[in-house]
Amino acid sequence: MNPPANSLEGAILTPDSWILGQLEARDGRIVSLRGERVPRDSTPPGPWILPGFIDGHVHGGDGADVMEGEASVRRMARFHLTRGVTSLLATTMTASVADIRAALAGIEAVRQASAAGEATVLGTHLEGPFLSPAKLGAQPPAMLEPDVALALELHRISPLSVATLAPELAGALPLIKALQGLGVRAQLGHTCASAACVERAMNAGATGFTHLFNAMSGAEHRGTGCAGAALAHAEWAEILCDGEHVEATMIHAARRAIPGLYAVSDATSAAGMPDGPFQLGDVAIEKVGAKVTLRGTETLAGSAHALDDALRHLLGIGVPLGEASDMLSTRAARYLGHAPLGTLVEGAPADLVEWSPEHRITQVFQAGVRVHVAAGT
Repeated sequence: MNPPANSLEGAILTPDSWILGQLEARDGRIVSLRGERVPRDSTPPGPWILPGFIDGHVHGGDGADVMEGEASVRRMARFHLTRGVTSLLATTMTASVADIRAALAGIEAVRQASAAGEATVLGTHLEGPFLSPAKLGAQPPAMLEPDVALALELHRISPLSVATLAPELAGALPLIKALQGLGVRAQLGHTCASAACVERAMNAGATGFTHLFNAMSGAEHRGTGCAGAALAHAEWAEILCDGEHVEATMIHAARRAIPGLYAVSDATSAAGMPDGPFQLGDVAIEKVGAKVTLRGTETLAGSAHALDDALRHLLGIGVPLGEASDMLSTRAARYLGHAPLGTLVEGAPADLVEWSPEHRITQVFQAGVRVHVAAGT
């Protein structure tokens, strides 16, 4: 076990300013922040102390896939912790009900008993099976009509934090209302819905959007779809910032329109691995460079990146460091109901990332304990 981190020095990002000074942690919590305050919209000299990243949509990494069970969930969680992700939602795929049940049992085993060196599994993101057959993307054709009884059963196996569904399907609105009653965030995605349909779903209790712009009806000047409705009405939405799924112009458009825009990885088992064939649930995928596709096609199938890659991309397209950090931690924590996780304030969990002037992670701390040091640091 690594010794507790008594203190860290650098430019510390707090909700209202940078503090150029020292952060102290004790018993897993931040106990003091001392130093000179400078405006949050500036970028002071590094190293920068940021909240640990929170990934609300992650299928795998380091060759492991969430659908394969407890051991794979743990391996995936260990990998993403080295990339600055201190908390995550393990994300399922559309599959047979039996396979989804088994995957949820594996996720729940990790949620109940996290081991040292693993990102904390906060809960499950159920992506499917309640999706549009016309917008499956990389999801297999095992979708089902929205089913309240099935959703309740799955929630009993492992608490659902988020459930993605297509609002145009029969039974979607009753399911959204049932999820809201359980405290589950219903997100709209893998959908052909019109803007009017999206508005009805939001009125019923839908709160977010899954991988904004991808696998959803678009943003048109007439007859607009899910993406257009999100830009008009959303408070919260997740977005992929890997340089492959969404071009910079649309990331900037979403930043202007959606106050709670936050980044997710949608990482697959190919993340952190060399090029080659991999699995995404029952789906055959292939990694070539930074891109993951359905094997033998050009259809994007999740990603090979982690949230430290997203931070580099956001900085590279001109997003200020403070805002980019919010997109990787603070907003997701608030959306998921886990604040003050994701903020650096006294009393908050001491989940921290040290980010270097070379734009890489040098250290990761979880509950005040150093859990990763980059090679060469």
